[in-house]
Amino acid sequence: MTSADHRPRRPRTPGRLAALAVGVALLATTVAAAGAVASASARSAHKKPAAATIVIKTFSFSPATLKVKPGEKVTVENKTPVTHTLTSTQHKFNTGDVGGGTTTSFTAPTKPGRYPYICEIHQYMTGVLVVT
Repeated sequence: MTSADHRPRRPRTPGRLAALAVGVALLATTVAAAGAVASASARSAHKKPAAATIVIKTFSFSPATLKVKPGEKVTVENKTPVTHTLTSTQHKFNTGDVGGGTTTSFTAPTKPGRYPYICEIHQYMTGVLVVT
């Protein structure tokens, strides 16, 4: 054994233990806060601007009503294995056939108003495009 093995230990006093606990808690809080800031920063760096999108799922359009700007590009995502269309009942836009699992887009009318649409294949599927 070396003389270092026989050094007397300092007594652990309640004050020293409390200080140690505060230090550990402060360190943990700092690390957690740094992680939260890094995570939020990463999320905002990868966040895309909200796009006008209509999703076809379970034989319905989602959202059923979508507000867009005049002439805005509208993306249509078909999340089903079945072909659908998104067709204006006023003949203002028509995606044509949108195969299962595919995406297409169209340009919203330039005149403000409400534009109802259907799926020409499954006419019980309805929605409204609101141009404001």
